[in-house]
Amino acid sequence: MVVVLAALSCLIGYTDRVNIGVAAVAMGHDFGWSASEKGLVLSSFFVGYMLFMPIAGWLATRFGGVLILGLSGLLWSLFTLLTPVAATLPIAVLVMARVGMGVGESAMFPATYELFGRWVPANERARAVARLLSGVPLGTVVGLGATGWIIAHYGWQMSFYAFGVVGLAWAGLWFWQVENDPARDPRVAARERVLLPAVRSAAHTSAAVPWRRLLLRLPVLGITIGHFATTWNLYVLLLWLPSYFYDVHHVGIANAGFLSAAPWLAMLLVTNVAAYVSDHLIERGVGISLVRKIMQCTGLLVPAACLLALQGVASPQTATLLLCVGAGALGCCWCGSSASMLDVAPRYEGVLSGVVNGIATLPGIVGVALTGWLKDVTGTYAAPFILTAAVGIVGALAFSTLFDARPLVE
Repeated sequence: MVVVLAALSCLIGYTDRVNIGVAAVAMGHDFGWSASEKGLVLSSFFVGYMLFMPIAGWLATRFGGVLILGLSGLLWSLFTLLTPVAATLPIAVLVMARVGMGVGESAMFPATYELFGRWVPANERARAVARLLSGVPLGTVVGLGATGWIIAHYGWQMSFYAFGVVGLAWAGLWFWQVENDPARDPRVAARERVLLPAVRSAAHTSAAVPWRRLLLRLPVLGITIGHFATTWNLYVLLLWLPSYFYDVHHVGIANAGFLSAAPWLAMLLVTNVAAYVSDHLIERGVGISLVRKIMQCTGLLVPAACLLALQGVASPQTATLLLCVGAGALGCCWCGSSASMLDVAPRYEGVLSGVVNGIATLPGIVGVALTGWLKDVTGTYAAPFILTAAVGIVGALAFSTLFDARPLVE
């Protein structure tokens, strides 16, 4: 129940995150936005998301993942509901609403990681993280598809109202069903509690976070670089695939959206297969560090090869196949750098996740914008795709060289 509802929060969060990408077409027409104004609205989410995430990680460590994730869902859902009203006011109000939504979603991953540190045995971490992060591709597909249908039938305003209500319903279910401490949940049998990590004491959660011992270590640097490379690939593919198919292969907008969805379905499948393989290898005695490195390097090097192979591809079917392989393989990273945060910081995974994910949000601003600039300067997608491949290669090398799964702070 804990893992399923946490994964559902990720799915809902990503539907709320991407639906404005579709709705902005109609909103821009209604309000006469320039391209710069539209870009300001779309990117403002990442400002609140990035800046508040380290704070969200500390709050989750201090007050527990259940409370912080539940409040997070309430906050981003309320700002989603307020978006249509904010859009009718000066654009600065809408920008602030999107920043507020980013602040709300910033706690999603840190709070969930803090909770998984309590609830998930070491040999099931990859599967738990994979279930959680399956919400990324699934939420993207659902958000893009459902938003288009809702707008076509009921207008762009209804897309925000519908998703906002779903988020509020999830928050109610979350607070009703999930307990922060497994020892206090009567549904957990004694034989199950033996498998779970030691529960934090009140004295521990109120203690000062050992920031220096936690963050200024080479394994954390490896995780950070590896996760940064992962999200660079993720955001470039997420926001530029429709334009790539439209510009390069001259397919219609509807077909571009369909072709762009296929890689995310491949990621959903590979993520969960890789998670099973990861945990199975660890159960069979393969070292955790080695398993995480295999998954992370596969998840970054295969997409790099696929992006390089795209150069000169004339067929949209061949391009789709390559991108499905690349995006699918990227899902292995959820069993690499993402799961590794639970390995090295079993008592401070919320704090570590907040810092690492905060840094890894930069590609959502820098990488996506740089992709557009390189496309304008060169006239092709070759340069941005080569850069993305290079970032992936560097990330794989850094993670494989620096990462060690031994806990840094007990």
